[in-house]
Amino acid sequence: MADLIVGGIILVIVGLAARHVYMAKKRGVKCIGCPEGCSCSTSKDNEKTSCGCGCGK
Repeated sequence: MADLIVGGIILVIVGLAARHVYMAKKRGVKCIGCPEGCSCSTSKDNEKTSCGCGCGK
């Protein structure tokens, strides 16, 4: 019985995290994990995305 409760809690946590990512992408946030998610910019070469907040993404 305890396994079902722990499994349910894990499923709820994963579901909420997936919902957060989905909603952030829907709003247009480029770098979800950054504190300044909306201010990330692309590099000069447009080859890869770099973040301006220093998180290394």
